[in-house]
Amino acid sequence: MKANIHPDYQPVIFKDASTGKAFLTRSTLTSEAFLDWEDGNRYPLVVVDVTSDSHPFWTGAQRVLDTAGRVQKFERRYGKRTRTTPGT
Repeated sequence: MKANIHPDYQPVIFKDASTGKAFLTRSTLTSEAFLDWEDGNRYPLVVVDVTSDSHPFWTGAQRVLDTAGRVQKFERRYGKRTRTTPGT
């Protein structure tokens, strides 16, 4: 690996903006804000919109899409399409 071309890989605290849950991991991101962590050290704080604590897939709150209804809505709006074979 070449020296002095890679960003610093350091401990960073990521905090979910909607739930307030924070977790410590390593990243190349930096921040002007800092937070004191449970181990007594001070780390850069990066606030993010979505984490696994608030994402619908991980919380079980995801919606099931009605794909049949979407197809029927398309056909009502644009008419039923027929597929043509290439070269005919």
